Amino acid sequence: MDYFQMTAPCGLDCFNCHFYLAQEDQEARSTVERMSEEYNVPVEIMLCNGCRSHNGQIPLQKHIFGESHRCAAYECSQKNELNFCGDCESFPCDNLHPYADRSSELPHNMKVFNLCLINKMGLEKWAASKASKVRETYFTKPWTLA
Repeated sequence: MDYFQMTAPCGLDCFNCHFYLAQEDQEARSTVERMSEEYNVPVEIMLCNGCRSHNGQIPLQKHIFGESHRCAAYECSQKNELNFCGDCESFPCDNLHPYADRSSELPHNMKVFNLCLINKMGLEKWAASKASKVRETYFTKPWTLA
C-alpha cells in the first residue's frame, strides 16, 4: 500500500474509506451500492482512488458540485508544494475547518487530528497502526472529553 498516495494532503486516510475499499471489498461495495441507490448516483461515480490520484477532483464531488469544484486544502497544498497541510507554517487554517453538521456524512472533523498524528508518528506508522482506529472512533463512538 502506498500510504502517501492514499493519504490526502488534508490528512484523510483514503485507504480506509469505503469509496476506495469498495473496489475490492464486498462489504464496502454493499455499503456503496446502498448509498448509490439512496442518492441515485451510479456506483462507478462513487468509487475513488484518493484525491492525489484524481488531481484533487474526486468523481463524486465533481458529480455533485460540478466540474469546476476544487478542494481548497488540496489546491493550497499543491500551490505551496507541501505533502501535507500539517507541514505548512499556517497549520491549522480555515481550509481544515470542521463542520459539525456534516460529521455524519464527511470525515472532515478528523483531519487536523490525523495531521498532528502524522507529524508525531510519521506517515507509515500512523497509517499502519492508528488511522483505522481514529476513523472507527470518529464514526462509532460518542463524543467525550475524556
